[in-house]
Amino acid sequence: MDETIQQAESHYFVSNPPPKDLEVNTTLAREFINRHADDGRRVVLVTSGGTTVPLETQTVRYIDNFSAGTRGATSAEYFLQEGYAVIFLHRQFSLLPFSRHYSHNTRSFLDYMNEEGGRVVVDEQHQEEMLRVLRQYAQVKREGRLLILSFVTITEYLWDLREVAQLMRPLGASAMFYLAAAVSDFFVPQDRMVEHKIQSNEEFSQNAAHVSTAKQPAARTEGRSLIIDLEPVPKFLKQLVDGWAPESIIVSFKLETDPSILVTKATYSLKKYAHHLVIGNLLTTRKWEVVFVSELDGEKWIRVPSNRRTKSFSGVESLVGSADPSSKTKADLAEHKVPQGEPAVEIESIIVPEIATMHTKLIQRAQSRSAAAQS
Repeated sequence: MDETIQQAESHYFVSNPPPKDLEVNTTLAREFINRHADDGRRVVLVTSGGTTVPLETQTVRYIDNFSAGTRGATSAEYFLQEGYAVIFLHRQFSLLPFSRHYSHNTRSFLDYMNEEGGRVVVDEQHQEEMLRVLRQYAQVKREGRLLILSFVTITEYLWDLREVAQLMRPLGASAMFYLAAAVSDFFVPQDRMVEHKIQSNEEFSQNAAHVSTAKQPAARTEGRSLIIDLEPVPKFLKQLVDGWAPESIIVSFKLETDPSILVTKATYSLKKYAHHLVIGNLLTTRKWEVVFVSELDGEKWIRVPSNRRTKSFSGVESLVGSADPSSKTKADLAEHKVPQGEPAVEIESIIVPEIATMHTKLIQRAQSRSAAAQS
């Protein structure tokens, strides 16, 4: 790993203290990883949800993003179906595998239940689906194949990611990182963070007095304005690829709003960080299509047939295909291969098996290289 990158890593983790639950998380992850390594099972770390950027040490105000963790929680279920052991590193209170079916909804989960004879029972129209989800969850729980860890801030996320990655390093190519979390690009360093709540009234503002060094506070009031001066988060994907888990399979995501640059940005990211797969998606069509950009297969679009697409309040279905230069007409995108009336398909149910197949090829390639090196 480049010396400059190592110095940036060292400075970040020295300057930003570890989360209080890091030791507990590390202990749980170590036992989980070792147990499944002994069983010869593939292990995937799925990151999910958004990271916060606190503006005060005693945090009242912070910067957040819109991510609810849908992609990560849904993908974790399908990785479990593919036989993986899953470490689910998620934003606290974001969506979880299995329970997501009933928590990310405009209805209260209590609306699925009725009282009969002094007992709580599931409403008849939801019993079949809920029983299916419950059985899947119970099986995963019996097999001990799901470990749930949580973070809130960007610093907590990066500490957890580094520690778990180093624990997974001995797994080599059998380990995968599926980095679906929406990670903050900017943050407030510890030495520029005020201790107490930033006051909206200038007369009560004492922010500068609570900063640990002579540096100007990153978040401060000037007159009636709130000024926030953030610094870039070091790009730790390179450290993950080259240093923390160099033989593991790395899958990252690239979210854009401009169709004209999606493939270009995904390709740039793949080359810059020299990992295995970038999944590009547009904000408005992410539930229906993604593009795989990989060093193994090049560019490949994954798309749900038009009559099998899930509903999306934020999606714009007319933009499906707008980032794909090979799409010439709407007919190219219709893909009417399934009779009308079939159930909606979650795109993660297509994404994850494709990745599992790619993972098998990459493991075989790693094994061939190892055999060639020993001969």
